[in-house]
Amino acid sequence: MRCVVFGATGYIGGRLVPELAQAGHQVRVVARTPVKLAEVPWRDRVEVVRGDVTNDDDVRAAVVGQEVVYYLVHSLTRRDFADIDQRAARTVGAAARAAGVRRIVYLGGIIPEQTPLSRHLASRAEVGAILRESGVPTVELRAAVIIGSGSASFEMLRYLSERLPAMVAPRWVHNRIQPIAVRDVLYYLVRSAELPSDVNRSFDIGGPDVLTYLTMIEKYAAVAGLPHRMVLPVPVLTPWLSAQWVNVVTPVPRALAVPLIESLVHEVVCHDHDVGAYIPEPDGGPTSYERAVELALARIRNAEVPTRWSDASTAGAPSDPLPSDPEWSGGSLYEDVRERRTLAGPDTLWAVIESIGGENGWYSFPLAWSLRGWIDRVSGGVGLRRGRKDPHRLHPGEALDWWRVEFIDRPRLLRLRAEMRVPGLAWLELGVEPEPGGGARYRQRAVFQPHGLAGHLYWKALTPFHDAVFGGMVRNIIGTAERAQATGTPAVGADPSGHRGGAQ
Repeated sequence: MRCVVFGATGYIGGRLVPELAQAGHQVRVVARTPVKLAEVPWRDRVEVVRGDVTNDDDVRAAVVGQEVVYYLVHSLTRRDFADIDQRAARTVGAAARAAGVRRIVYLGGIIPEQTPLSRHLASRAEVGAILRESGVPTVELRAAVIIGSGSASFEMLRYLSERLPAMVAPRWVHNRIQPIAVRDVLYYLVRSAELPSDVNRSFDIGGPDVLTYLTMIEKYAAVAGLPHRMVLPVPVLTPWLSAQWVNVVTPVPRALAVPLIESLVHEVVCHDHDVGAYIPEPDGGPTSYERAVELALARIRNAEVPTRWSDASTAGAPSDPLPSDPEWSGGSLYEDVRERRTLAGPDTLWAVIESIGGENGWYSFPLAWSLRGWIDRVSGGVGLRRGRKDPHRLHPGEALDWWRVEFIDRPRLLRLRAEMRVPGLAWLELGVEPEPGGGARYRQRAVFQPHGLAGHLYWKALTPFHDAVFGGMVRNIIGTAERAQATGTPAVGADPSGHRGGAQ
């Protein structure tokens, strides 16, 4: 089946496209900025066209020859988002009808029974109605909070749960919500393309659990291994005040926080499960809330988040992952990334990298390295006592001082996972890329996932020392490789300056 996806640079769209291709569909994606898709792993399996969803000519060209249109576009960050969304929906609906498209699939939000609706939920409902009345059979899937790595709803939940061991919260924390795992959303989206042509309606989709937002926080803390969270609901926090609090406590921009909280004042629970008459449940049944949280955290720990809600430049709702563009996207992950070109060849540079640690040292800040190792050992950690087995070659799974070799792609990437006692999880990646004109580029990436408030404070306390620690590693590793290249000596061993330490 020929499918065109509007919103492929967003959180859901970027995950849906490879699922459609895997299911055997021919996929065309529409992007206002196609360069954003230049390095996605599925780029060579689809057709990418440039287009703006509000431009009539772009949309008409995009839907020509297509059978199914997936509409996954929202513009929440603008004050006039409702007008923009309505105009875009009409444009897509009219173009799809003129082109003979047989099906539109739209992902919206569950519409609560309470009225009046927030501006955002009202806009989502209007978009669904416009598409259903376009003359093209439309399936509108309505979801509440989507639980998945990188989704805005999930990340806001994470920040509140991790950073605040105790919090004063508005009354809406007792409102009921029926969250759904992102994997189940994708399942229903893919299967919707195959529905009969006489189906033109909305379907509520949700997971097996109906929870309050307070319970979601408590269960998240349990799955993440955090202490019990104390939450005191009070009646004086209006949606606007709550949004300001979210804006202060989390990095969610105020422009997104306000409509997010405005929508959370409603209960969002599926009114029916009519979708089951057309689409069977996923294999193994719908994913529980706790399992969805586990899967999301595992992806974040492994730095394997395929899309984030900041991947697009427009935004959606609390009922789905909201695309936007803040720097904090991806959740509670801190990074220190450094790159530098060297005249040393890729093989020489790799030899230095694979020989790091143990007696060969860490090429940076020996005092900090020794002190951190001593503190770790006194507190019951592994310290520096493990060293390394072979001075020149590493293997996945082996111990390396207080690190564990998690992944090695010789001669391009070495990923180490920290086993020191820290309030969170830490990784260190050392990579090599050949340069076209000779030499190589060294890339170093330190990643830290904080565990609770202590983890955030830990990273921030060490930030002033990062240039000495991580910057020193870059300078000394490259220096060692260039000296080895110039002299023809083995590219291993501690830097002559004695810089053999590092800390994180």
